Amino acid sequence: MSDSGLIYLLWSDLVGMTRTRAVPLRDFEKRLESGLGWACAGQAMTPFEHLADNPWGPVDEVRQIPDPETRFEIPPADGHPALHAVICDSRPAPGEEWGACVRSFCRNAVADLKAETGLDLIAAFELEFLLEGPDFVTEAPFSFAAAAYQHSLLTSLEEMLSAAGVAPETVEPEYGRGQYEISCSPRAALKAADAALISCEITREAARRHGLRASFSPKPTLDHVGNGSHIHLSLADSKGRNVTNDGAGPLGLGETAARFSAGILAHMDALIAIIAPSPVSYHRLGPHHWSAGYRCIGWQNREAALRVMPGISRDPEIAAKGFNLEIRAADCTASPYLALGVLARAGLEGIRRDLALPPPAKIDPAEMTEEAREEAGITPLPASLDAALEALKEDDVVRGWFPDELYESFLSIKTWEADFAKSTAPDILFARYRHAY
Repeated sequence: MSDSGLIYLLWSDLVGMTRTRAVPLRDFEKRLESGLGWACAGQAMTPFEHLADNPWGPVDEVRQIPDPETRFEIPPADGHPALHAVICDSRPAPGEEWGACVRSFCRNAVADLKAETGLDLIAAFELEFLLEGPDFVTEAPFSFAAAAYQHSLLTSLEEMLSAAGVAPETVEPEYGRGQYEISCSPRAALKAADAALISCEITREAARRHGLRASFSPKPTLDHVGNGSHIHLSLADSKGRNVTNDGAGPLGLGETAARFSAGILAHMDALIAIIAPSPVSYHRLGPHHWSAGYRCIGWQNREAALRVMPGISRDPEIAAKGFNLEIRAADCTASPYLALGVLARAGLEGIRRDLALPPPAKIDPAEMTEEAREEAGITPLPASLDAALEALKEDDVVRGWFPDELYESFLSIKTWEADFAKSTAPDILFARYRHAY
């Protein structure tokens, strides 16, 4: 293999963007221990040209240290050179942890879950995105025409994802005009977050190579269908068996999975600030949007924040293997590492406290009476970023999961974004997020 060219060192930050620095390929091995320097304050960057208030200022630095297991290549094609990249951990020095590293946050959360329960968190992302360009033609939702018209791009996308080791389960047109989706395969949580990052960046590159832009913004325009990043979760024992399912439990959930689910629901309002963390996220969420407007659980209910997904097969063992939970409210303005980290922590909290699962929503919660929702413990999700941030501040349990520098920087960035939204015309706001993501 030629050692000419560049390799990009990638890391996810607090606004879910992939930042990078590059080194010559020939020097990559030299960077495996020490990586590259990066100002700590860079972790407080907003999605735009602004640095939020942060604990570090101009003086501190971390190292972006590559994890060689995450190295991938996007093959050359049609005059486009190969792209080489690797995902990094942010560390003060080799072997040390940095409190504001989102990848470490995820790794530690799932490790604690494993240490206390013996279970691994398995995850997969469904990533929705909008294609646009000067000559882009939209077709009917879910139609073969929408797929066929972009067959060259979608084929390239599948090839590029497979070459990078993150072959998708599905690639398909979605409900919105110009909207498409890739479904990632289930993996252990940290690797699932890696796969989500890689999948988003490869999708953007595939679109660029075809003269288009791909945006994962949760609400590209006020009138456009929103883009979600649905997160599927299951619990696996030491032999790799999915133990989320138990036909005798509520909604088919095993006892541990039910308590895990109850923990997520108990802290859902605070979690929303982490998994749907932009001002435009809340134009996607809400009743009748099929993206979740209420804090509740439901069997195959697309309006529930937590959806129980059965495995499909005549064979009970195969069906049990596919059984999982789906988090509907998440989107791609969230770091996949932060999202999985807080979900793992919330689920573990439910297991520790032996929380009981509330009654499920059997219909669209918006169609229930207020009295029925109150009896079932079903409440509206936060309706704005400001409201979600208040819920985060008020939840002392969730606050306790975060190192001070991560928590303070996240609140600073998100408060800045919420204020920016208030002072920006809606069409400009949506355009800024559509371009950034």
